[in-house]
Amino acid sequence: MITMIAAAGKNNELGKNNDLVWHLPDDFKRFKQLTSGHHIIMGRKTFETFPKPLPNRVHIIITRNKDYHMGGAIVVHSMDEALLVAKDDDQPFIIGGGEIYQIGLSYSHKIELTRVDGAFEADTYFPEIPKNDWELSEQEFHPADDRHAFAFSYETYYRK
Repeated sequence: MITMIAAAGKNNELGKNNDLVWHLPDDFKRFKQLTSGHHIIMGRKTFETFPKPLPNRVHIIITRNKDYHMGGAIVVHSMDEALLVAKDDDQPFIIGGGEIYQIGLSYSHKIELTRVDGAFEADTYFPEIPKNDWELSEQEFHPADDRHAFAFSYETYYRK
């Protein structure tokens, strides 16, 4: 089951200048819990935002640059190639950025989306989820609190 996982604002904002525009500790914990032990597929720019590779995950970087090499990660040049590398994983995760999500939408069976209750200035966006193709099956609300400046909801979608 190929799963896309993301956090996006009301207008599908993902981030700006290769960074998130919010800080949600519980969402980071959920991301770690869901993706640990799995392959995570991402674009080069997303990988380069990490201070170091995330523990207990196989990093697959998709890039057009045929000369790109990165220790601690497997470098590929297409989503097909990334999924071939992850073929023995029962649930590889596509973790961004915007262009990789756009490509990944047609490959995915499931979307784990944290919908952040706010509109943000951004330069990267999550693709619109086509309502004819996807069904919202679970939703869990998390209010703003002393550790979370914004309310948010965990939404799980399955391809129809």
